[in-house]
Amino acid sequence: MGRVVHYRSFGTPGGEYASECRAAVVTEVPQYLTQEPMDGCPNGTDGEWIASLAVLGPSGTFFDRNVRQDEDSRDGGTWHWPERTD
Repeated sequence: MGRVVHYRSFGTPGGEYASECRAAVVTEVPQYLTQEPMDGCPNGTDGEWIASLAVLGPSGTFFDRNVRQDEDSRDGGTWHWPERTD
């Protein structure tokens, strides 16, 4: 916990606001998931990670639980590791 990741915002349906990356801090990594799609399976099975986040945005902070990691398509409402620059 405490690691910094990127959260991908949803954006608005009409396109007024685009989906963007926001800084987020991992607040919880549950050992076992209690909801679909991995009901009762250990977190991280087959590379699927779920974490709770504190998302830092320009207009405030919000908290989201059980956010799915998405390194590939980076859909709205998911998190991914920041790209390394070193």
